[in-house]
Amino acid sequence: MMKLIYNGPSDGPLFLFAHGAGAPATSDTMEIIAMGLAEQGIRVARFNFPYMQQRVDNGTRRPPERAPKLIIQYRDIITNINKPMVIGGKSMGGRIASLVASELTVNEKSNIKGIACLGFPFHPANKPDSLRTAHFPLIKQPVFIAQGDRDKLGNKVEVESYGLPDGIQWLWLEDGDHDLKPRVKSGFTHQDHLQKTVIEMAKFIKLALLS
Repeated sequence: MMKLIYNGPSDGPLFLFAHGAGAPATSDTMEIIAMGLAEQGIRVARFNFPYMQQRVDNGTRRPPERAPKLIIQYRDIITNINKPMVIGGKSMGGRIASLVASELTVNEKSNIKGIACLGFPFHPANKPDSLRTAHFPLIKQPVFIAQGDRDKLGNKVEVESYGLPDGIQWLWLEDGDHDLKPRVKSGFTHQDHLQKTVIEMAKFIKLALLS
């Protein structure tokens, strides 16, 4: 079973938070978001997918496994926790969470109250026509996406042309890249954007679980 890293009050609204393709659950951005949400009263559970845990343990760089296997691994954690939660993640982690939500059975849906994603990878790098959006209409829960408006895996102009469901709650971060980081000339800082993301994510998670 994959080990969970918890932050926040034990009785807080639960957010299951998955990492991106290239950095583990303890990476700087994951830590900042998890600790920030914890300060907002959210119970955050982070984990490493098995391929990433092997990398952490052995120092050997392995690419992510294919989406079907990652979906099974994510669903196993949801089943083991077995309580109401919002699921999501950074980049690949958010994509896998959204795919999980699009495939849930009626019984599984009862515990998944929302999906929250950071820097959604709407297409692979340099392949803007290879969209990863077909499953979005199948998701029945509320969806929150924080996205840099110059994200190379789906910038604001691109995303607004996709015809995604109207119900998605967007947080567009000005001049943010795939890691939500703005350029110095923008007048914003990465910390500004991460803090804004934390505040809006916390509101979303609480509304999804406490309403």
